[in-house]
Amino acid sequence: MSSGGLGASLALGARFARRELRGGIKGLRIVLACLALGVAAIAAVGTLRSATEAGLAADGARILGGDVAVRIASLPMPEATQDWIRARGARLSSVVEMRAMAVAPSGERSLVELKVVDGQYPIYGALELDPPLPAGPQGTSPSLAAGDVALEPLVAERLNLAPGDRLRLGEASFRLAGLIRSEPDKVASPAILGPRAMIPMADLARTGLIQPGSLIHYEYRIGLPPGASVPGFIRELRAASQDDGGWRIRAAGEAAPGVNRFLDRAASFLTLAGLTALLVGGIGVATGVRAWLDQRARTIATLRCLGAPSRVIFLTYLIQVAALSAIGILLGLVAGQGLTLLGAQAFADALPVPPQLGIYPGPLAEAALYGALTALAFALWPLARAREIPGAALFRDTVQRVSVRPRLKLLAVNALAVVALVALVIGSADQPAFAAGFCAAAGATLLLFRLGAGLLMRLARRMQGQGRPAWRLGLANLHRPGAPTPLLLVALGIGLTTLSAVAMIEGNLRHQLSQQLPGAAPNFYFIDIQSDQAARFDALARGLPGVTEVKRVPSLRARITAVMGVPVEQMQVAEDSRWALRGDRGLTYAAEPPEGTKLVGGEWWPADYRGPPLLSLDARLAEGWGVAVGDTVRLNVLGRDLDFRIANLRQIEWQGLGLNFVLVASPGMLEAAPHTHIATVRGDAARDSAVLRAVTDAFPNVSGIRVRDALQAVTGLLERLGVALSAVSGLTLLAGGLVLAGAMAAGQRRRIRDAVVLKVIGASRGQIRRAWMVEFGLVGLTAGLLAAACGTAASWAVARYVMRTDWTFLPGTLAATILGCTALTLVLGYAGTALALRARAAPLLRNE
Repeated sequence: MSSGGLGASLALGARFARRELRGGIKGLRIVLACLALGVAAIAAVGTLRSATEAGLAADGARILGGDVAVRIASLPMPEATQDWIRARGARLSSVVEMRAMAVAPSGERSLVELKVVDGQYPIYGALELDPPLPAGPQGTSPSLAAGDVALEPLVAERLNLAPGDRLRLGEASFRLAGLIRSEPDKVASPAILGPRAMIPMADLARTGLIQPGSLIHYEYRIGLPPGASVPGFIRELRAASQDDGGWRIRAAGEAAPGVNRFLDRAASFLTLAGLTALLVGGIGVATGVRAWLDQRARTIATLRCLGAPSRVIFLTYLIQVAALSAIGILLGLVAGQGLTLLGAQAFADALPVPPQLGIYPGPLAEAALYGALTALAFALWPLARAREIPGAALFRDTVQRVSVRPRLKLLAVNALAVVALVALVIGSADQPAFAAGFCAAAGATLLLFRLGAGLLMRLARRMQGQGRPAWRLGLANLHRPGAPTPLLLVALGIGLTTLSAVAMIEGNLRHQLSQQLPGAAPNFYFIDIQSDQAARFDALARGLPGVTEVKRVPSLRARITAVMGVPVEQMQVAEDSRWALRGDRGLTYAAEPPEGTKLVGGEWWPADYRGPPLLSLDARLAEGWGVAVGDTVRLNVLGRDLDFRIANLRQIEWQGLGLNFVLVASPGMLEAAPHTHIATVRGDAARDSAVLRAVTDAFPNVSGIRVRDALQAVTGLLERLGVALSAVSGLTLLAGGLVLAGAMAAGQRRRIRDAVVLKVIGASRGQIRRAWMVEFGLVGLTAGLLAAACGTAASWAVARYVMRTDWTFLPGTLAATILGCTALTLVLGYAGTALALRARAAPLLRNE
């Protein structure tokens, strides 16, 4: 047809669409609600992520502590390099980080992350204490005086200390100058195993904490002169320094790469959760459009009989759906901005910096595109179906649906919209493989529920002649022409699959912590045990009352710099194995295989081996890196690069929290290197305080990490994670509820007519009610069973391949899912049934 004909059809379709929309949008409210819900979730996640990243970028220098930061393990930066930095007009601040035990006069003690700062700290921002520090000379920034310590409020609360009180760190006594209220570079160097304690550099030596092989990191923050090029300075620094690959140099734009990775992954997860809601909403779009067209069946049939071209009919309702979808997307974007504000307030303590709230076109455009593609993908089929049905068929379509398919062109457009939606999901994800798996699982789940609906309808048809009248009528409702069984199953199933999967994942995490870890975990880790203290430590610890087991191994820090000669920066590895290539890793050596070792490749070296260095590597890391027995790994140990040949691969079980290392070397070369030891102690938990006091009093440089405290922190994190997961599944379930309500509302008119006819021919209200309860009960039970199966499979896959942990079947969780699904369907069905039974017969029969 010519372009003029298309233009005329479009103009006529727009006129018809405008006239019909004047009558209201009651039939398309479900389309508005479903699209708005999914778009709002995606827009809120994307906007909050962009706002947080903007806050990081705007304040990168303060977060990092300088324009450039250098982190070195074990060894300080050479004085010559420091002089080279100062000679270029840059300000240099030195920071030392380690772990220590803070001991109060009462004998109570707490593990702290000790941060030792010089007089130049901080280069950017300000250290804020309560009470405030006195101003420095000639207007310089206030700093800690010699003999003073600053603590995070949590440490002071644990030790019952107030400003002015004294405490001990290592072998030195300090006065508590104040409580830390604001640490400007906390995000770039977070306290992980304990709260922060801060002392001046002048007091470091007298603590006695620096020993050969101690777990120490040296940080250098550099403030460049105005106009200096950061990339150029970093290149010159690498060339002029003695960095052989063991230094970690960051610019202000990379102030918190770990935070950025966390934001990326959290945003990807939440976006996929929003997509699940949008997917369920897409079903609601299809349901709403179908119901909308069913309400206008007579109008469409009349227009077709009067000679209206099918293209005009199609354009008329396409324009209506497009207009309503645009309004729904706009409402979702506005609601997404509001959710961003709520999210920023709710997660204020968890976010690294205050987000710079505002309008970010990128996330909003992405959310709008998701909504538009979803509306197109799910609305096109029912629209195209109405286009192809002849006028006479539309008069009887609600009784005997005509089987038609869209034209090939529209089918291709529909498929293209689906492909574009999938491509957008995968292309915008931080983990494309995971996103692709999500799309495949979503498609398979939809197909499974559709097949389940077909099977239920077939079984109902075969069993229809059996049982009492209410049972037979309920079965007939499942497979009658135009029955909403497939829509009800899919709407319920997707939301409940997500809910059951989340419940199973959370339940497995809790099971790992509550059932497995406490029984197998040691009471303490003790770190920084010097080699000349090892024998005395063993004797002391084993002799303490209540101690049942002491294990000790040598401990070094190493940085993986290359694998098979390829620098780690250039390696293409599996995402779940990349963590081991960032920063320092623990390294030990052993003549005999550690207790519980499970070799899955290669052989252990002889106990008296003294040849070239060999390495025992975690099998999962080897798989992620694509290496095998015989390949080489280059480690930077104490500033020296060493090549290790992989001798064997081990399967490591981390649940027991024992002394497991991903890197275990052969003895010989490393025995002569300066190093410390790490030990685990098991025993009576009631004696923990006495054990900790005895060990740290005898060895002030040794730090004790109480495993119970770490597990409590993990449990608290898990509880917050559980709330977030429940909110995510609740969002999807809300979308499913909207679709379910829409599907029931779409069939309510027919149910009213059926109820009237049944009452006229003598059926009682109880019989009609029981018949519909049979229908809804079987739909809910089938959806619950399928959702439980799909949720179980999804939780198993996430546990084994994403979280890399064991999986336990939890029948109670699945039973609750099935019963809850059945109950929800019965409640909604009963509500619809009660409304239908209230309808009076005479008005309806007169209208017919």
